[in-house]
Amino acid sequence: MATSSSLDLARHDAHLIPMVERPKLDIILCSPRGFCAGVDRAIQIVELALVKFGAPVYVRHEIVHNKYVVDGLKAKGAIFVEELEEIPETDAPVVFSAHGVPKSVPVEAQGRNMFYLDATCPLVSKVHVEAQKHFANGEEVVLIGHRGHPEVVGTMGQLPAGAISLVETVEDAEAFVPNDPTRVALVTQTTLSVDDTADIVAVLKRRFPAISSPHKEDICYATTNRQEAVKQVAPLVDAMIVVGAPNSSNSMRLVEVAERAGCPIAKLVQRAGEIDWEAFSGIRGLGITAGASAPETLVSEIIDAFGERFEISVSVHVTASEDIAFNLPRELRDQAGQPASV
Repeated sequence: MATSSSLDLARHDAHLIPMVERPKLDIILCSPRGFCAGVDRAIQIVELALVKFGAPVYVRHEIVHNKYVVDGLKAKGAIFVEELEEIPETDAPVVFSAHGVPKSVPVEAQGRNMFYLDATCPLVSKVHVEAQKHFANGEEVVLIGHRGHPEVVGTMGQLPAGAISLVETVEDAEAFVPNDPTRVALVTQTTLSVDDTADIVAVLKRRFPAISSPHKEDICYATTNRQEAVKQVAPLVDAMIVVGAPNSSNSMRLVEVAERAGCPIAKLVQRAGEIDWEAFSGIRGLGITAGASAPETLVSEIIDAFGERFEISVSVHVTASEDIAFNLPRELRDQAGQPASV
């Protein structure tokens, strides 16, 4: 049994044991990061529809590729489906996701007298219009994109089957054989790697000098800006975290951009609970960015998690400013305080 004197000695010795110091970590936040105007608009459409019409509001496909966002909308009364056939006969609104849909989807909705709201990003809609114009001009359309991605499915579904040829790689571009090499047009998915796309475009332009292409690549401003920020920050840090979902094309491209820019460790993380702490042991500099469908609250969550293990200092590296906003559907502008005539 310990005596009072031995307990006092133990307490004294405990005060002599130094506290373990947390390692220092400099965090550089990429800016811009996170939500883009198209994502913000799409989420607003679902939220405002819930306010105006009440639950449920049906949403075809994930409104944006982020589980946190989708789960939050589910909690408010949104019901997510992959196809319209999953929706029972209803007067409830149906929202099409930000990625866009084939023409057959609104046709089916109209055939069932559904009230639908189109949350397709206007920059994706621009690509749809470009593809339709090229087709109307008698040109064979080449789409650079990732097979099976909802945006690609939606864009290819704007034209009759076989009217668009999908090219995913430089090798595909070299192998592509058009019906008429002088009547070829080019469009791209909006969330691709800027560098990869440039390589594919270069091959197509070399092989088909008369190819019609956009004055400015279809890759959207937000994708371009986020990739450029990562390119600048990646060489300055030991590791990079991209906050985003594995089915988010623009988020996955940010990981690739970080790796190519020389960052030794680049990880996609959805939530702080997924962080592989062993992978980040010994680092002194960390870059953090977020895909266009990842909310800022998840960035803050990850910063806080590192703050529990490191003595952190946080700075922001700004490469561009973004002030773009898109109009909402007329049916919801009164809820948002926008004039219906805009």
